[in-house]
Amino acid sequence: MAIRLYQFAISHYCEKVRWALDYKGLNYEAISLLPGQHVKTIRKLTGADSSVPVLDHDGHRVQGSKEIIDYLDETFPENPLTPADPESREIALAWEQRLDDEAGPAVRCYSYHHFLQRPKIVVPLLAAGTPFYNRIFLKLAFSRVDEIMRKWMKINEKTAERSRETMEAYLTELANAYQNRPFLAGQRFSRADLTAAALFAPMFQPEQYPVPWPKPTKIPNDIKAWLDQWQPKIEPLAKIYAANR
Repeated sequence: MAIRLYQFAISHYCEKVRWALDYKGLNYEAISLLPGQHVKTIRKLTGADSSVPVLDHDGHRVQGSKEIIDYLDETFPENPLTPADPESREIALAWEQRLDDEAGPAVRCYSYHHFLQRPKIVVPLLAAGTPFYNRIFLKLAFSRVDEIMRKWMKINEKTAERSRETMEAYLTELANAYQNRPFLAGQRFSRADLTAAALFAPMFQPEQYPVPWPKPTKIPNDIKAWLDQWQPKIEPLAKIYAANR
């Protein structure tokens, strides 16, 4: 059995899948791609759009973090992430869909808006896990990389501000939920908790994440001030991550 995960190391959607694979105790090879150059590889694998993550299990390819977790639970049912109880399953899947559609893009937009202004910090994050020469390439082409990423992900001052508001709304909702119960759906850890903690992981920079996080002194001032303010509501997610990752 061969499992390969095609990913961006920095992607929090890819972290969802890395965590799911590790949670199930599965051996896999993570193949990190450089954003932009990944398009040809992914389209060759899937014949579809160029988004990551993509899982290849003995030639069977699955694209998208939610779809991959569906596949893993069906194919490797031990340590399930999807609740068996119908009501809990519905709640877990609803949380995951909302977080995937709204919280994940908000974290990405807000973070990149600020970090793209600091090439020395963001280049190692984008190139993490790929050959060393990709850092050189990104540095030389960074103005173009910045332009493409901002256009592709619709990143600007207004969208970053809306993303901040979305993050705050979700962090408040999640903190309230965890104050009332240990898990988001049912009585055990599920894909809902995994999704929440994985998508907000860049906000608490866990050691298990395979990128060279910037030192605190290198974090943009706007983000640092925001993190200081919102730390109490980020902490429940950091605890979920630490306890289950």
